[in-house]
Amino acid sequence: MALALDTPDRDTRRRRTRRPGIASVTLVPAAILVLLAVLGPVLVPFSPIDVVDRPDLPPGGAHWFGTDSAGMDVFSRTIAATRNNLLIGLITTVLATSLGILIGLVVGMNESRRGPVGTLARGVSRALDLVQAVPAIIIGLVLIAFFGASIPSLTVALTVCLLPNQARLVRAEVLRVRGEAYLDAARVSGDSELVLIAKHVLPNSSWPALENASLVFGSAIVLTAGLGFLGVGLHPPTPEWGSMIAIGAPGAASGRWWSALFPAVALALTVFAVSGVGRRLFGDD
Repeated sequence: MALALDTPDRDTRRRRTRRPGIASVTLVPAAILVLLAVLGPVLVPFSPIDVVDRPDLPPGGAHWFGTDSAGMDVFSRTIAATRNNLLIGLITTVLATSLGILIGLVVGMNESRRGPVGTLARGVSRALDLVQAVPAIIIGLVLIAFFGASIPSLTVALTVCLLPNQARLVRAEVLRVRGEAYLDAARVSGDSELVLIAKHVLPNSSWPALENASLVFGSAIVLTAGLGFLGVGLHPPTPEWGSMIAIGAPGAASGRWWSALFPAVALALTVFAVSGVGRRLFGDD
């Protein structure tokens, strides 16, 4: 009797047959988050910035997630905070990734050159190393102390924190790509440096940063919440998960757990969903 062997092709086919179901499950939380961010103001039963009842009411029929120490509805604030946290994360990811690709490309193509251009490129590379060596939360605290707490200033601060890693990923790939034989062949055929960069170097060196974008998105959301928890993020009554956790944390020790638990769960589920979408898009599963 012939035995059916598990060849690599068969294993690949099995993984491919499983992927649609896994992808659907992974994308469901992300789709829900997008809907909440878009439709949140319509869905909430109470104003997320107004006092609506007595403080510290437990979860019940009138207030599904209870009320916080100020008397604001926790469910409405948790839903409304989705838009703020996702907006900051999305803008930060776009800026950090696009600027990181640009800086990494320029540095990688020029740091081995002599003269002022090469010196400047090497200086930028060292500056990226220095920024990356400092904890992101410290950089965020310093920048927000100067520029104040708002969505634009938070976005700028988080972009500065998360850009260096994206730039370094692209720089490393540029250093590899620029030594490939097909670039020499393109130069011999008469292509200019700008054409070489646009046609060959950029497409082949930007993928690491794009693959890392989901991690940047998750990191931006966590850092936003961390700054809010420390009291330097978006200030109450503006709904934001980190500040909500900070407000509810003192009461959690005395049994009023709901004010901190529900925004913390929303934060964790969001990071999980973003990470899952990143794995799905780039086939890491």
